[in-house]
Amino acid sequence: VQLQAFGGGSVQAGGSLTLSCANSRRLISNNGMGWFRQAPGKEREFVASISWNGGSTYFADSVKGRFTISRDNAKSTVYLQMNSLKPEDTAVYYCAVGRFGRAATGAELYNYWGQGTEVTVSS
Repeated sequence: VQLQAFGGGSVQAGGSLTLSCANSRRLISNNGMGWFRQAPGKEREFVASISWNGGSTYFADSVKGRFTISRDNAKSTVYLQMNSLKPEDTAVYYCAVGRFGRAATGAELYNYWGQGTEVTVSS
């Protein structure tokens, strides 16, 4: 499974970005998907996840109300809409394919990881 995340960049605080995660082999339609991030000097942390059909989602407390996750299985793509960005959102963001169809928060429940895309939020 090949994953590629797109859409990172530099924005000012309060701005928005939309990240996309595309799968080249169209093998994610039955799998939950997740977004994680890793800031410099910190451990990777869960950001958001979505079940295989989009019926359930989870968000880290730090992004609730600001981030939205969605998916288009016809395009084998998952999106992370990030609004009201804060400097503490600065990190490399990674998408991942879950082992199961449900949305999950633990990194151990994901078995394929894409290359990250960098997000920088300036104050």
